[in-house]
Amino acid sequence: MTGQPRKFMIDREKLNTLNAEGCPACGKKFTLGDTAVVACGAWGGDAKIIHENEAVFDPETGGYVERRCYQARRGRI
Repeated sequence: MTGQPRKFMIDREKLNTLNAEGCPACGKKFTLGDTAVVACGAWGGDAKIIHENEAVFDPETGGYVERRCYQARRGRI
């Protein structure tokens, strides 16, 4: 996951699409106006959209990583 960090606000279309599952990082539902990012995490597979406050920008990869996954990689958990 390289290139420009992807950060955006949740609009009605994203809200309707994402709230069936909720945020994979914290389990909470999204609300209109929440800031979200595309991040990789412990769930494996493709990157997913999560709340921005649940993510850390990793300059080594040039992308966002789910906070707990990032800390585990750094040996902080």
